[in-house]
Amino acid sequence: MPAILPDGEAVPASGELPASAFDGFGARPFGFYVHVPFCVTRCGYCDFNTYTSGELGPGASPRDYADTAIEEVRLARRVLERDTGAVPRVETVFVGGGTPTLLPPADLVRVLRAIDGEFGLAPGAEVTTEANPESVDAAALAVLREGGFTRMSFGMQSASEHVLRVLDRRHTPGRAAETVRLAKAAGFEHVNLDLIYGTPGESDADWRASLTAALAAGPDHVSAYSLIVEDGTRLAARIGRGELPMPDDDVAADRYLIADELLTAAGFAWYEVSNWAASEAARCRHNLLYWTGGDWWGVGPGAHSHVGGTRWWNVKHPAAYSARLAQGVSPAHAREVLAPSDQVVERLMLQLRLSSGHPLSEVDPAARPAVHRAMAEGLLDESALAGNDQIVLTLPGRLLADALIRDLIV
Repeated sequence: MPAILPDGEAVPASGELPASAFDGFGARPFGFYVHVPFCVTRCGYCDFNTYTSGELGPGASPRDYADTAIEEVRLARRVLERDTGAVPRVETVFVGGGTPTLLPPADLVRVLRAIDGEFGLAPGAEVTTEANPESVDAAALAVLREGGFTRMSFGMQSASEHVLRVLDRRHTPGRAAETVRLAKAAGFEHVNLDLIYGTPGESDADWRASLTAALAAGPDHVSAYSLIVEDGTRLAARIGRGELPMPDDDVAADRYLIADELLTAAGFAWYEVSNWAASEAARCRHNLLYWTGGDWWGVGPGAHSHVGGTRWWNVKHPAAYSARLAQGVSPAHAREVLAPSDQVVERLMLQLRLSSGHPLSEVDPAARPAVHRAMAEGLLDESALAGNDQIVLTLPGRLLADALIRDLIV
């Protein structure tokens, strides 16, 4: 089942934000994340806040979900224009899940139109929806593209049938490539494929074949993530019973190197540790908004939001979420207001994962010896530091990014 929400301070029923959240508001990029919490089945490795039909219970229905989400969009406008009298244009929208395309495509378009109507989409706004390959067809993709979506992200995970079985994925190995072709035919210029490496039973050959198949499909963006075994999932239970081996860190590192090798050879460049793009225009601008300290409102049960150093998260269950909005109150479960020192640490944690790096001038002087050690060990790019005062990960540094970041936090 999905992980437990963190505790925090209470959120007013109105959703009102502290005055500090509006310092610089409007100067930072602003986006929307829309969470659609429905799935046909739960994948064995997944601990996201998603629900199958048998888990929903009374008071929650995919049929009514678009209307409920639109109510939160309207709440967002009331909250954000209260202090400033205006709201920023929306530069990015990302619809995730779950399986967003289990909703009728017309419903996803209605939510997007509500965001545009309440806030206004900026010219050239990026609008993405995730989709499982088996949940869309040519007709659905045409409705989404005509309705204003500009980018598709498909969960491919693997091209190996036995790996997909371990992950409890329901699509066939070739379906993801077919959906890329359908998306391009519908007019989507930007298409991402998500891959997972390190699944028990996967070989180097399996992983190379998955990368090769993904590239042959013709996306302009690839995300590759190491499998993480989350407590409470079916995968964790199978490993606990000894049915499957625990993923190996050294194997995962080797798979990452294979990914970078093949993707780079195909003309893709890394811009975040787990993300490669065929061009700068192909980069996911919504995720860059997260990584560079932008503001966003998260719509949906369990969705997280951030405005000006205030972070909050909604109640998890769709029925509780719907009930709160029906009563005219915020669906937020709790929030935290980040101290300036916490915001500095968070910028370091996020920006160092980017190919653009993090300014050395913003690193605590007490951590400078760790910077020089990492440089001597080949984990940071000497030329980037000499040229523009940025600390930038090398390829070996990307493999040890989490440990290096911990060394730089004092």
